Amino acid sequence: MGIAITLREYLDQTGVPYDVLPHPYTPTSRRAAESAHIPPSQMAKSVMLEDDRGYVMAVVPATNRVELANLEKQLGRRLMLATERELDDVFGDCAKGAIPAIGQPYGVDVVWDDALSECSDVYFEAGDHEDLVHLRGKDFRSLMGQARHGRISRPAG
Repeated sequence: MGIAITLREYLDQTGVPYDVLPHPYTPTSRRAAESAHIPPSQMAKSVMLEDDRGYVMAVVPATNRVELANLEKQLGRRLMLATERELDDVFGDCAKGAIPAIGQPYGVDVVWDDALSECSDVYFEAGDHEDLVHLRGKDFRSLMGQARHGRISRPAG
């Protein structure tokens, strides 16, 4: 499948340099990092949450878990995990479980973890389970623009 059309058009429109890194099929972001031989701490994964106001994409390192209570406090919202079936309409050009860690082209609010601000390079799902998008860390942070950020995750145990 390759890079999702919506994502590719958005990245091309912004002019941010990126490349696509193919890897063998993997079901999770952490395994994708291992398969592609990149540091899992530089692999950004999206965790889709929702409430009655809509969706929120939490972007965290693949090595971490979202601290939901902390995130809810920061946003002043009561969130729960969104189901993959619900997300089909929003991310129609992406495979289930391979949502890119850039929500802006899909009209989704984003909050990202400050741990990613320390990365020289950032990788994330391209919309399938066999390709990653690679950006320089500064370009990833630029794409995050005015999105909220903070310490919203902790290392997975």
